[in-house]
This record gives sequence, C-alpha cells and structure tokens, in this order.
Amino acid sequence: MFLLLAIVTLVSCNQEKKEEPIVDNLLLKEWTGPYGGVPAFDQIKIEDVKAAMLQGMELNLKDIDAIANNTDAPTFENTIEEMERSGEELNRAFNYYGILSSNMSTPEFRAIQTELAPLFSEFQSKITQNEKLFKRVKAVYEASLKNPLEAEQQRVVALIYNEFAMNGAELDDEKKATYAKINKELSSLYTKFSNNVLHDEENYVTYLTKEQLGGLSEGFIKSAAKIAADKGQEGKYAITNTRSSMDPFLTYSTERELRKKVWTNYYSRGDNGDEYDNNKLIAEILKLRRQRVELLGYKNYAEWRLQDRMAKTPENAMELMEAVWPAAIGRVAEEVADMQAIADKNGDKITIEPWDYRFYAEKVRKAKYDLDSDEVKQYLQLDKLTDAMHYVAGRLFNYKFTPVPEGSVPVFHEDVKIWEVTDKDSGENIGLWYLDPYARPGKRSGAWATTYRSHTTFDGKKNVLASNNSNFVKPAPGEPILVSWDDATTFFHEFGHALHFFSSIVKYPTSNGGVRDYTEFQSQLLERWLSTDEVINNYLIHNKTGEPMPVELVTKIKNAATFNQGFATTEYLASAIMDMKFHLADPENIDVDKFERGTLAELKMPKELPMRHRTPHFGHVFSGEGYATAYYGYMWADVLTSDASEAFAEAPGGFYDEEVAGKLVKHLFAPRNSVDPAEAYRAFRGRDAKIEALMRDRGFPVTTNE
Repeated sequence: MFLLLAIVTLVSCNQEKKEEPIVDNLLLKEWTGPYGGVPAFDQIKIEDVKAAMLQGMELNLKDIDAIANNTDAPTFENTIEEMERSGEELNRAFNYYGILSSNMSTPEFRAIQTELAPLFSEFQSKITQNEKLFKRVKAVYEASLKNPLEAEQQRVVALIYNEFAMNGAELDDEKKATYAKINKELSSLYTKFSNNVLHDEENYVTYLTKEQLGGLSEGFIKSAAKIAADKGQEGKYAITNTRSSMDPFLTYSTERELRKKVWTNYYSRGDNGDEYDNNKLIAEILKLRRQRVELLGYKNYAEWRLQDRMAKTPENAMELMEAVWPAAIGRVAEEVADMQAIADKNGDKITIEPWDYRFYAEKVRKAKYDLDSDEVKQYLQLDKLTDAMHYVAGRLFNYKFTPVPEGSVPVFHEDVKIWEVTDKDSGENIGLWYLDPYARPGKRSGAWATTYRSHTTFDGKKNVLASNNSNFVKPAPGEPILVSWDDATTFFHEFGHALHFFSSIVKYPTSNGGVRDYTEFQSQLLERWLSTDEVINNYLIHNKTGEPMPVELVTKIKNAATFNQGFATTEYLASAIMDMKFHLADPENIDVDKFERGTLAELKMPKELPMRHRTPHFGHVFSGEGYATAYYGYMWADVLTSDASEAFAEAPGGFYDEEVAGKLVKHLFAPRNSVDPAEAYRAFRGRDAKIEALMRDRGFPVTTNE
C-alpha cells in the first residue's frame, strides 16, 4: 500500500511482474511459518530499525516509479492495483516499528524515531506529489466517472484520488515544496510531543508508605507493592502516572492530599514548564496545520479534514456536541450536589474538587443504588472476560477462538497470548488474535487495536493478524486480574475493532481503511454485549467462590446504568469541543494554556472535573493527525451505536437475534470502507440514526421531536 504511514496495518501482495529485491534485514523479509506467515517479533533488534526503514522506503519508491513511468495507457489494473501491491517490504517493517513505538519503546528507539520522522514525511511527499503518478490516478478516476467500475473498485479509485487531491497533488511546484516542508516539520513535532508525554508518564511516580493505603483493595496494594519493588523501592507502594493506576486510586483512597498529588501528576502530563512541556509545540502544530490547508484554499484545518468524514463540516460536528453539552453539564451539577451532600453529612468539611469526584461518586453510587464498584470488580476477571468476548464473537460472527500453543508463534513480550480464529462450521482459518494486556515501561497508555495483516483477496486471500493492547496493572503472582466495569467495557470496545478487522470481505487494501467518525461505531456497539444476560450469567464469576454474579447485583448494575453520565459525557465532550475550537481559532500567536482556560470558561465547564485529555497530553490530536478535529467522532459514532442498540433491543431474540446479527455483520462490519458509511447504516436500519436514542441511553432529557 502506498500511503497510510501513520497507521500501517496492511501487508501487500507479491506482483508477478516485479523482481523480488534482495533484502537481508529481518524487518523487511517476507514472513514465514504457520497461518500464512507471521512476524518474527521475537527477533526484533533496535540496530536493524533505521536501515530497514531506509531500504524499505527506497524499495517502495522504486515500485511507485515503475507505476508512474508505465508507458501503457492508465487503467485500474496497471495503476490502482499496482499501487495496492506496492511497498510490501516497507509495510512489513512498519509492523515491527509500530510494536517498538507503542508497546516496547526505549530511549534508544525514541532517538531513532526522532531521526526517522522527517524522513517518513519526505518519503510520503515523494508519492503524493509525484506528478506522473497523479496524472495516471486522475485519468483512471475521470474515466470511472464516465464508465463506472465495479462498486468496490469505484470506491477505491475515489478514495485514492481524494487522498492525493487533499494532500496537494494539484498544487504548483512552489506550493508543493512548501506543503512538503510543512509536513516534514509537523512529523518531527508529533514525535517530540508523544515522547514528552511518555517521559512524564514514566517519571512521575507516587510512592506510598504502609500508613497511606487506606481504602485501597488488597489486590491493588499487592500490585502497587510489586511495581515499587521492581523500581527499586522495596517496602513501598507505587502509583504510576497512567489511567489504569490513577483511576482506582482516586476512586478508593482515603488520603485526600495524596489523591490531589496523583490527580495533579496525571493531568499535568506535558504541562510542567520544563523541557518536556508541550504547550509551545502545540502552538506550532496548530500554526503549521493552518498554513498547510490554506495552500489548498481552505479556511481552517477542520474544514479540510472533515470533508471526507460522515459529519462533512465542522459546523455539523459542533451542532451535535452543542446539542448534548447542556444536558451533560446539567447532570454534573446534580452529581456534584449529591456528592457534596454526602461529604457534608460525613462532616468532611470540604468542597468537592476534581480529585474528590471519583471518590465521592463512589459513595453516591453506594448510597443511591447500594452498588459497590469493588464488589462488582470481584466478578470481572480478565480471563473470564476474554472468554466472554470469544463467546459473543461465536454467537454473532460464528467465530471460534482456540489458544495457540506457547512458542509456536513468535511474540514480542512474554505477556502476549495468541488465539487462532476459525469459522465454527467450516473450520476455515480467519486469522490470529494477539492479546497484550499489561502496562509496562515503554508502552503507551490507554488501549488500542491494530492489524499486522489485513484481509484482501485481489492477489489471493490473506488471513488477518489482529492485536488488542491494554494497560491493566499486572497483578502480583498468583493473584487474579480484576478490572473495573469501565475497564471491562473498554476491553469489549477494543475487541470490537478486532472483530471489524476479522470480518472484512473486501478485495483491496484501501477498502480496509476507515472513516474516522464511523470506525468507532462498531467497537462502541460491541460494548453493549458486556451487559447481556448471557455474558453476565456465564462469565462474570466471583474470583474466590466461583459463583455467578447474583441477580440482586445485576439488578443494581442495570439500575445504575446512567449513573455518573454527567462526568463521563462532560469530560469527553470538553476534550472533543476543545479539539475543534483549537482548529477553528486563529493560530497566530496563540497562547495554548490561555486558550484552553478561556474556552472552558466560555463553555461553563464545571470546575469539579477536568477534560478527559487536557491539551498538553492530548495524543489523539497532537501526536499525529488520526483524530485531529475528529475526537468528536466517538460521539458521532455513539449516535449510531445507541440507535443500532435499540434495533437489537426491539428484536425477538434481543442482542443475539440471528436476523439482526446477520444484518449487522453483512452491512456494518464486513464491508469495511468499501461502502459509504451512511449508505451502510441505512441498509442495516432502514433509515438514518436518531440523536434521541443517544439521549435516552445517557439518561438525558429528550427535547426534540421524533
């Protein structure tokens, strides 16, 4: 595949006409072994990286030059299909590069990453600004408008043509040079931003003494003790600067001053006024992004970026967010009042602050719903949740997950486990599912899904190699891995992405891409199966007694389904709105910190909680461009999610209704990006999605007419 350097998930196929290049570097070599070949993750060496990427880019450009200089008249086969085949060696290398970047980063790798980032940008510009290549692409595109190709081919041509056009292919030489220069500068800024955040995550650790463990669970304490010991602080307890460590500490710790310290460390990542501070980097990123799109005739970055998304315009995205915002902050006011009442009743003599929100919300949950999150956690064992996800995949997609014997497929860390995915009826191999569940130094925070090889059929079928990655705190030896309901939901969410990868029936690599405000829909939808009776009754088993979750506790969970939605919606929406506002504002001489504070004040952001991602560590938006002006997409997708969920709720078989599940797979998962998302959703639901479903889902007032 010729583009998509930021998220390389595709491995191209051999083309018969091309001589196989001689490559000695492991990272470039064709994969061997079972399942159609697998990455040699156990043999990654830092010293191979730079040479592999340089040679991979050189080989890829040779492929591109051969296509561009073809003297035959341009056709879909000799231009578009050849582009789909190009760069197989580089794509293989990027899979290793992605592991080192996201899962196993080291100071040595970060130095190489910093050096290579501008070279990747130059490489991509050499493709998008190749005049001969673009002329061929444009010729095929214009011919397809007069004589349409088959449906998927038609969409692939349009996607590739638009990618070129949106990235300056039709600019004059002077503007092309400026465009490429800006991209090169941005690539270096993105890498520096990301590494700064990772530095602050690794270097701000809070150590507790035995006397400071009040309110914390036994499992959390044991895990914190092991982490501290591993860091050379035997006898202490470590709270790391990651969400998976911060969140439970803020929820349960009775030490208010320590809660404040941990909260401050986490929400100050990238904002500590030192050499790792990201505020000036963000200002420069915003300025360069605006300059780049102005070359193309756009007013701002958001206008340029959203043209090929479901929202189409920043105004449409803002309209959705502004429709939900008043209800969200209104609910926060109610939640804070409930928390303050409990604090007053207890004689705590405090005013609720951001580091109190989770702690007192938990007390409100117990008071209102008699629901103890720690009690729920006893039934949420990671291995059982994994089994539950496989069960859901079996019911909806007819997949069977079988553990791969340890050692038979290479892994990049001993924590990684692998399952073979097959069709339950035919036994046909669909692919492999890699799971990397635990936090570790050098691993970026959060949870994500990726592919090492995507499904295609145009040069022979390729099975899928997909991965889910989490940051659960590794338990002490012999202890179960217990997670919160929110973390279990995220686990299902990321598995939804994996199922989207596995279910692909597309022919071409480009069709495996996605529309950003749509691709989160499938994963958000899969979250809903966590709370189905079949999962609760069979997989939510108490870690000590082995008993299933009692009906009374299940009832409490369902009664509390919309609890704390003010917090959840507001912290997310604040980040999404801020993302959009930054990219609509004039970036000239922008003071990032002042703009953040001013915008939140205009929004009447409740003082008792922060944005989910404060600007200085908002990696979604400033460590690359995947989510820039697109963080709203989670809510856009959640409108679809809520509406689609009601289709299942209304079906005779509920969430396991065979007819609706069949339509789900056929229209919403299997086509990937070979069909326009709006058309795909209408094929599933028979109409467009309605925002009222979202409002009902979150327990907010529904004020519009259906």
